[in-house]
Amino acid sequence: MAEHIVRTPRGRIVTNPPVTRFLFDDTRFAVVWLIVRVLLGLIWLDSGLEKLNDPAWMQTGEALKGFWARAVQLPETGRPPIAFDWYRALIQNMLDGGAYVWFAKLVAVGELVVGISLIVGLLVGISAFFGAFMNWNYLMAGSASINPVLFVAALLLMFAWKIAGYYGLDRFIVPRLGATWEAQTPIYQRQTIPRHPTSEP
Repeated sequence: MAEHIVRTPRGRIVTNPPVTRFLFDDTRFAVVWLIVRVLLGLIWLDSGLEKLNDPAWMQTGEALKGFWARAVQLPETGRPPIAFDWYRALIQNMLDGGAYVWFAKLVAVGELVVGISLIVGLLVGISAFFGAFMNWNYLMAGSASINPVLFVAALLLMFAWKIAGYYGLDRFIVPRLGATWEAQTPIYQRQTIPRHPTSEP
């Protein structure tokens, strides 16, 4: 896929602001993302371990069944926990089909895997995506708690995927996937290429 280059009428290349490149591309800021991802990972790890040791999650799925049941109930007055009818219908179908028995195990293991991956810095962008997806589902089901904060943190880690795992396993894995952290002159400091280059005399 070719890189999309935006130019001004005078031929100057328009790039992301320097502050954006520093936050999401510069390894000097990687230590900040290390702190963010480890804290986020510890939250997911703690939540996953708690569920793994609970038979209501790992055997019967009753914990998730109760959560879904509360989420789909329509109160006589006030706003229902789930604001979107399509999502309420989805949860209701899974509830009626007994999907909570296996889905509860998936939630517990998923939280554990995301937590461990974030802590060790393994495929941070992908791990953060699945963490954000779980936060999104909790929010859609009407459970706010700290999910909005976790969701935003996961999104930021997704934006910073190139350096968020620099102090972690991604430092060795990401280069093998085709991305590198080689020192390069920022594009906004490179010489501007004229729109109509002329041949040398």
